[in-house]
Amino acid sequence: MGLFDRLRGNDTPRVAFIGIDGLPHRLVADNPDTFPTLSAIADEGDGGPIDSAVPPESSACWPVLTSGVNPGETGVYGFQDREVGSYDTYVPMGRDVQATRVWDRATDAGLDATVMNVPVTFPPQRTVQRMVSGYLSPDVDKAAHPEELREYLTESDYRLSVNAKLGHRDDKTAFVEQARQTLDARAEAFTRYVERDDWDLFVGVFSTPDRINHFLWGDYEDGGPYRDDVLAFYAALDEHIGAIRTALPNDVRLVVGSTHGFTRLQHDVYCNEWLEREGWLSYDGDDHGSLSDIDDDARAYSLVPGRFYLNVEGREPDGVVPESEYEAVREELRTELEAWEGPNGNPVAKRVVERETVFRGDHDAIAPDLVVVPHEGFDLKAGFRPRGAVFDSDGPRTGMHTFEDAALFIDHPDAKVEDADLLDVAPTLLRLLDVEYGRTDLDGASLI
Repeated sequence: MGLFDRLRGNDTPRVAFIGIDGLPHRLVADNPDTFPTLSAIADEGDGGPIDSAVPPESSACWPVLTSGVNPGETGVYGFQDREVGSYDTYVPMGRDVQATRVWDRATDAGLDATVMNVPVTFPPQRTVQRMVSGYLSPDVDKAAHPEELREYLTESDYRLSVNAKLGHRDDKTAFVEQARQTLDARAEAFTRYVERDDWDLFVGVFSTPDRINHFLWGDYEDGGPYRDDVLAFYAALDEHIGAIRTALPNDVRLVVGSTHGFTRLQHDVYCNEWLEREGWLSYDGDDHGSLSDIDDDARAYSLVPGRFYLNVEGREPDGVVPESEYEAVREELRTELEAWEGPNGNPVAKRVVERETVFRGDHDAIAPDLVVVPHEGFDLKAGFRPRGAVFDSDGPRTGMHTFEDAALFIDHPDAKVEDADLLDVAPTLLRLLDVEYGRTDLDGASLI
């Protein structure tokens, strides 16, 4: 569809979605002066907190947000997933996502889509008019399609992600500066293609907030030396969204959403160290480097974040838990997880979720048997390497993901952001685009 068709009055709906990796709604609610654009969208349309996905890890969340189905359908559960029938693991990429993305449904309906910087989309699809894949891509040169986009991004200051190693330094000045440069360059690219392309659906993701929050959330919460830098960064983000909103034609509906919330991290928690100390996990020899090092007596193991697997006979190569005892052993592990206490006697688990409660679909063979949604402050790691303790309070990160308090803002007078979660974003975008889908195709529902 060309510009001439639009000028003739073609009334095809158009939608822009701006994604933010890790923006907690309460940050916006507590600092309305920092977020005039998002506050205005909430006032003129609607906005509020929404629940994330289980587990609330970015690699699992983005496929859920962009497809409207749970990880049992997307086939992606985290940054590291397990091969079926093996102890080998892999990092999920775009081709590992088994569900249909919202832009695929749009293009199947004859619409044009521009998709920029969405995580878990590498390699870039040739079925959309323009795509640059998000973080975990090897570099911009390989992540961008078509050639014009690749040339523009490689010649500009565009980055796929911030160098997290800068956040490990005591002096975080260089980290803050690079985060701002990355934000500004991405906003410039988004604005360029918002104005340049004749798209029906635009999807662009700012992933730098997640990096800022991981390393500087403690400063924000505790009034540390970089608190003003955090608020200045978010003021710039809101200003960029405001500029994009201004640049959008009047017939475009804008939706802004995040994947998960954030809170103050108090303890890194090494789940496999805990399993070993509690008699659930043992290793062959002294090498604790990976899942393949567990021995024949191990009854359970864990992958980040808070995913617990039984070592089931016939499912895992060296499984020892008989299928006939699966329910009883899982209940035993569940009970111990629910009783697990941190250094100050506080419970680690807010709740322990069974696989069948949250994972349903054709790709649930590698779903965890239990997922621990932790209380605030306990960030659940795998920790296969030998650890001196289960709990560690000396890491460089001071912020952690939360299941609650992701954010969603919809610039539409009929929007109702209430009792919603990540699964509802894709159906809402499709409703705004007037793209039809089957009643049972998606797990979420439109908020319009």
